Amino acid sequence: MSYERFAYVYDYLMQDVNYDGWLDFIKHEAQSYSVPGKDMLDIACGTGELSLLLAKEGFAVTGVDLSEDMLVIAQEKALERNCRLSLFRQDMARLDLGKEYDLITIFCDSLNYLEREEDVIETFKNVHRHLRKDGLFLFDVHSVYKMSQVFMNSTFTMTDDSVSYIWDCFPGDWPNSVEHELTFFVRDEESGMYERVEELHKQRTYPVLQLKEWLLSAGFQVLEVTGDFTGQPPSDKNERIFFTCRKK
Repeated sequence: MSYERFAYVYDYLMQDVNYDGWLDFIKHEAQSYSVPGKDMLDIACGTGELSLLLAKEGFAVTGVDLSEDMLVIAQEKALERNCRLSLFRQDMARLDLGKEYDLITIFCDSLNYLEREEDVIETFKNVHRHLRKDGLFLFDVHSVYKMSQVFMNSTFTMTDDSVSYIWDCFPGDWPNSVEHELTFFVRDEESGMYERVEELHKQRTYPVLQLKEWLLSAGFQVLEVTGDFTGQPPSDKNERIFFTCRKK
């Protein structure tokens, strides 16, 4: 999957996303479980919006992402906001930074972009290897309910003067997977003309029990599983599942 064109409209489309909810979740879990320090790794950091909020809260943030374009935007934002971010282009399934962290995060359902079970398992192993003892691993995923009942065979649209899109969702090749076909119409400010940009994004999720099994095998203690920013155990209709894990 390539984010080359998508990266430049990503922040516009994500302007209503609950970054404050993720920030509050991270701060709450770090305090509740007495994370020993504030040295953290934000995996799949995208354009750096959450990473920058964390840096403002006093975390020493390293961000990694597969997209060079996303990282360029994240660096530009860091300079504009006078924040320090260390940024690296890395694949989470092949993560190798040669350093340990107090806290590692993978948010905004980024783990769901790994289509192969082996890559999810390797990501968990890599995160464990990069965590200090008793460090926390926090992440979220789309629920099976969201994949099967919200996304599957659905169409979403948005019309705006700057960016419009048609978003079609189809069954993927794997169980609990979806292919997102996105067609964007992006207005050029100088010419006023609209450019058509097409993207195909593939996502796959797993039942909570399967993810727990892989986490335990990777050496984690699963401290909490919650749903939809509530801090409560997930219900059958929660769309986003949060995991709080500690390195044993």
